[in-house]
Amino acid sequence: MFIRFSNTLARLSLVQRFTFVGLIFMIAGSAGIGWWVGEQIRSGVISESAATTALYMDSFVSPNLQELNQAKALTPEHITTLTSLLDQTELGRQIVTFKVWDEKSRIIYSSNPALIGRVFPTDDDLVRAFQGEVVASISDLQDEENVEERQFYTRLLQVYSPVRLNGTGQIIAVAEFYQKVDTLDLEIATAQRRSWQVVASTMLIVYLLLVGFVNWAGNTIGKQKTELTHQVAQLTELMSQNDELHGRIKRAAANATALNERFLRRTSAELHDGPTQELSLALLRLGHVIGQNETARTKPAAGNIHEQLPLIQDSLNNALTEIRSIATGLGVPQLENMALSEVLARAIRSHERRSGTKVSLEAQGLPEQAALPLKITVYRLVQEALNNAQRHAQGKGLQVMASCENNELSVEISDQGPGFDVTKPIDWDEHLGLAGMRERVESLGGRFRIESEIGKGTRVIARLMLQESGVLADG
Repeated sequence: MFIRFSNTLARLSLVQRFTFVGLIFMIAGSAGIGWWVGEQIRSGVISESAATTALYMDSFVSPNLQELNQAKALTPEHITTLTSLLDQTELGRQIVTFKVWDEKSRIIYSSNPALIGRVFPTDDDLVRAFQGEVVASISDLQDEENVEERQFYTRLLQVYSPVRLNGTGQIIAVAEFYQKVDTLDLEIATAQRRSWQVVASTMLIVYLLLVGFVNWAGNTIGKQKTELTHQVAQLTELMSQNDELHGRIKRAAANATALNERFLRRTSAELHDGPTQELSLALLRLGHVIGQNETARTKPAAGNIHEQLPLIQDSLNNALTEIRSIATGLGVPQLENMALSEVLARAIRSHERRSGTKVSLEAQGLPEQAALPLKITVYRLVQEALNNAQRHAQGKGLQVMASCENNELSVEISDQGPGFDVTKPIDWDEHLGLAGMRERVESLGGRFRIESEIGKGTRVIARLMLQESGVLADG
């Protein structure tokens, strides 16, 4: 039974458990408090009745008992007076039995003459009365001297009141009264009923207030728990994204050295295949011209050496142009004080001058300020993507689109060239330009992808977070 009750209680919510358990404790507490208050009322009513009886005794009975200071019995005159008082006064008529005790537990006087002169076992209440207390209690009439009372009653109010010698505090006897409890029980029941109503009403109000407060607190805690769960989910998602970005940045950093080496090899190959070949050709022709010149001093001229000079000049100019182009590609202009829109325009103008092709630009909502690493990445991204488009798409339909929304910068470079199949794996070692763009974007925590279809051109897409780029730049 206890296990079943515990399981049922465990299935309830916190508020429901408090409501249920609180109701049980409220009922138990109300019962305990009500019983205690009832007992206090009962004791108070009995004490009040005892005080009234003691006052009656001091006013009317005590003067007729003063002779007990010197004598061991009452005179007939005083006995007659006491009997008359008990019969003729209102309080006296409420007294069922009246007894006067001496300190040896002997009855000196009683409304029942058969008890006069008899000695009974000492009662604790009688001892306390001889010590100066007014002792009152509801007796169940089980003592030996209550034989006559038991014939007519089951319960009576028993009061012991000390009798003092006039003018002194000396106790010369103890008067004992027995009163009916009908009126007393009615007063006690009425007072207890009222006290129970007050206790029950007060406890009910307190219980309702507590339940209302717990319900309000439970609802508040529930809302906070929901919000906390949502925040934890968001935090978990952000941590997952941070882990992913951290991994991408680590991969980009790990590839940076190898990528730089590949760029150096490509630059070396471009210098070897371009300017170096042109310079070698120019030197070869120049050596041939010098040889002809020496021969012309000893023999008639075999040919016109001036015909070789334009060819040498063309070779040197071509070499110089290619060297300048490579040098321009290796460096970036001063971008610190440029807005993003100016950075884009600068990269496009540089490409148009080198290639002689036209590039379309569409920019919307770009911020005026951005971190320098972000500007460099955007410049290099546009530069390399346009170079790739010039090389593979012959510069057809070149377009650059840039926009910013929700703190995210989007840059797209597209062409109308032959395109390629993006479903096939890309050999990044063979496509250093694409690898460089991807590594630059991902090193700032961005996302990079390529969209292309055969016959429909190619589009390079990069997404960069402005805040994250700024943080990386500051770090």
